[in-house]
Amino acid sequence: MGFGGISIWQLLIILLIVVMLFGTKKLRGMGSDLGSAVKGFKKALNSEDDKDEPGDDEKKNLDDGQTSQQQRSLQSDRDKSRH
Repeated sequence: MGFGGISIWQLLIILLIVVMLFGTKKLRGMGSDLGSAVKGFKKALNSEDDKDEPGDDEKKNLDDGQTSQQQRSLQSDRDKSRH
């Protein structure tokens, strides 16, 4: 027993008929087209995720902003302690 009551021999006959109808070049082309479509879809999903997260440059700018804010805070505390 194969898939849903179809035996392996019936699947091989169907495969043979499909190859005879379309040819191996046409099937290979359809497979590569399908593969490139899946790659494009995954790339589009990943680019959407990248838009949501800040990039390395943005993270660095955020870190620099926090560092400079901390430095100003420390400088302000020093100035207050001197007076």
